[in-house]
Parts: sequence; C-alpha cells; structure tokens
Amino acid sequence: MKKIILTSFLLCVALLSYPQEKDNVIVKQKGDLTEATYYYQDGSIQQKGTFNKEGELHGEWISYDPEGNKLAVGKYVNGQKHGKWFFWTSEDVLKEVDYLNSKITSVNEWKGKTRVAVRNR
Repeated sequence: MKKIILTSFLLCVALLSYPQEKDNVIVKQKGDLTEATYYYQDGSIQQKGTFNKEGELHGEWISYDPEGNKLAVGKYVNGQKHGKWFFWTSEDVLKEVDYLNSKITSVNEWKGKTRVAVRNR
C-alpha cells in the first residue's frame, strides 16, 4: 500500500513540475453541450466540436491543418463516431468513411480532379 501511495505522489509531483504551455483551448457552455475550440501555438484553430453532459464527444467535430484547411469533418453521438466522415489526406485525395457506433461500414476514396466535397475553411 505504501508503494502505491509513494508512486502516486511521485507521479503527481512529476506532472505538476512539467512545464505547461500556454492555454490552447477555449471552452464555452451552450445549453446542454460544451463547445471546445483547440488552437495551434500560432493561434490558428486546430479543431473544434462539442461534448455532452457526460463529457463524451457529441455533435460535429472539425479538424484543421495549421494553414486553416479542413483535415476531417465528422459527427459523434455520445462518444461514438457516427455517419459520414470526410478526411482530406492531401490536396487531391478525399476519403469518405461511414461509421455506425465507431465501426467502419464503408470507405470511398476520390483522387485527382474529381470534385465531390469542397475543402472550404
């Protein structure tokens, strides 16, 4: 028991003494949801989305690269990926992944000049 307490204490001290970077998240309460926006060090948005009352990912989430281009767009339902998700893997590749309860049900990929979804900011 003493070893567990000592290990826990040392772990807490190590975590508290680790240098903290500046706050890179802004959290706002919006009704039953908590909206969170995460930022890169340069201040550009890294990702944004919402959490439910239980603290689970819930609703649309969008991820961006440092230049502000979308990397991923998708929806969570009570912590589970659900529905169509879009992933831009490069300038000319788009992947569409369908999820049901965080399980992949189908994947489509478009390359080249096929314009299926616009990568607007």
